[in-house]
Amino acid sequence: MAGGQAGAPSAAPSGAPVAASGAASGRASTGAPAGTSAVTPPSPVPPVPPGPPVKSVPPVSPGQPGTPRGERPGAVRPVPEARSAAEPPPARSGTCRNPEASLPPSRAEGPAVAAIRARGRLVVGVDQNSYRWGYRDSVKGTLEGFDIDLARAVAADLLGSPDAIVFRTVPTDQRIAALVSGKVDLVVRTMTINCARIRQVAFSTAYFETGQQVLAPKDSPITGYDASLAGRRVCTAEGSTAYDALDRAPLGAVYRDAYDGTARDADRLTVPNQLDCLVRLQTGEVDAVVTDSALAAGQAAQDPAVELKGEPFTTEYYGVAARLGADDLVRRVNQVLVAYRAGPWTKAYEKWLEADLPGIAGPPAPLYRTNRS
Repeated sequence: MAGGQAGAPSAAPSGAPVAASGAASGRASTGAPAGTSAVTPPSPVPPVPPGPPVKSVPPVSPGQPGTPRGERPGAVRPVPEARSAAEPPPARSGTCRNPEASLPPSRAEGPAVAAIRARGRLVVGVDQNSYRWGYRDSVKGTLEGFDIDLARAVAADLLGSPDAIVFRTVPTDQRIAALVSGKVDLVVRTMTINCARIRQVAFSTAYFETGQQVLAPKDSPITGYDASLAGRRVCTAEGSTAYDALDRAPLGAVYRDAYDGTARDADRLTVPNQLDCLVRLQTGEVDAVVTDSALAAGQAAQDPAVELKGEPFTTEYYGVAARLGADDLVRRVNQVLVAYRAGPWTKAYEKWLEADLPGIAGPPAPLYRTNRS
């Protein structure tokens, strides 16, 4: 590859998923790695009728990725105070100012929560290939990670047990489809809240702050999201905010396949699953990857031949996604997050992420919409 081809994949930490050429495609999404078996999925969850359109709220200026404004890395992690934003009259079509604002928390039971309780299990769409976030431990054969712990916390609150849960692995580009079709109740899969997505699904308040960053071989001349990407082959996941960022300002990078979105799509530069990008980087098919810094840090931990380049160039927030109209479920997840931020979040961060993403002071403060029943 330009600037020095990555060598053979280095040994991953014990229990981590190993990226290998051709192994991460994920279009047949629920298959488990060799030697393990996927959870048998239950019958599809009946779709909930769509609710009213999500309205916009006044802007709140975001802080720097990973660390709240004015707070030094490594500071004592406080429980974030809730923010609220008055909801203005409906804005003209296409206006979106604060997509991370969500419904206020509540334990009230509605149709979505009642259906889950009647079924006796929560069905959650997750990843099985994102190290430290949602991955299948190759030794134990279990799904583990920061997102997995959060999903289990929701199951424990709804059904009394963290094990009252069915995980369905979904590719990056199928997260919204899995919700809309009723295949899953929730998606907890490093899913960024943004204006385009809140028109398709509903989100909880933010549970993690991140930003897009460049991943490349250590010996590459690429220095970050800058002019050094000109002429370089850059890989992103289909339907990801990384692709959207490149599409807005490609900086001369080559980031589209010749037949993107068609049956002839080669899935070389735009891929179904983000881990596929690491495979292509390791085999020299691409020169760099753009993805969330939180995911990129885990991939750099798997392969010491690659590293994060430059600084994050966006500020983004992960949220738990649900179907539009499942307001009672969204409110209940937000109630779970109130307690989760007060202690379990820090324990999960220290267990799964701190080694590769040090210096994060705590979770982002929740932002709630007001003047809505």
